[in-house]
Amino acid sequence: LLYTIKFEQSIKSRMTTAGLNEENNESYRYLRSVGNQWQFNVEDLHPKMLSRLYKRFDTFDLDSDGKMEMDEVLYWPDRMRQLVNATDEQVEKMREAVRVFFLHKGVDPVNGLARENWVEANRVFAEAERERERRGEPSLIALLSNAYYDVLDDDGDGTVDIDELKTMMKAFDVPQEAAYTFFEKADTDKSGKLERDELVHLFRKFWMEPYDPQWDGVYAYKY
Repeated sequence: LLYTIKFEQSIKSRMTTAGLNEENNESYRYLRSVGNQWQFNVEDLHPKMLSRLYKRFDTFDLDSDGKMEMDEVLYWPDRMRQLVNATDEQVEKMREAVRVFFLHKGVDPVNGLARENWVEANRVFAEAERERERRGEPSLIALLSNAYYDVLDDDGDGTVDIDELKTMMKAFDVPQEAAYTFFEKADTDKSGKLERDELVHLFRKFWMEPYDPQWDGVYAYKY
């Protein structure tokens, strides 16, 4: 318990002088352009959400240098090419969706994103997504999810089954048993197939909304 408290305090102390604003972050820039003055406050975050987000950063930071680069996140759509019979067009669609998504997540094409700014970048992105939803604008979570969905739907039936979902878990270096826990939570209509909106809904709940323990096991406790 003492270690947990000290870990949380050390994270919060490093983030009290975060350097993200509308000058260097696309999501802050978007929010200010529509009159939304939301500002990040690390005190609003549950310690388990902090831990979840940092584990995710470490997955993307392939060279473990404390900075997420655009080339590192573009590794993941290239990995999908190795695992499924994706066309060049599908892979490029995934790559473009990844570029747009992570640019708005704070990954600068030149300077990348430092680990100490990652959590704030996630939270301001989440607020920007909520603002887009309120305004009836396209979701960037859906943009990315749909690009992967098109590749995962290997049989072309317009849905994703458990075997196709296992491919996604393998592509993102997540234990394949997570496909079952993810599927159980995502398949809200219990049809035995995942539809586009169900994937987007679960991604939002797990990564973007305030911490809720009911989602802890979605990725077999990897995050």
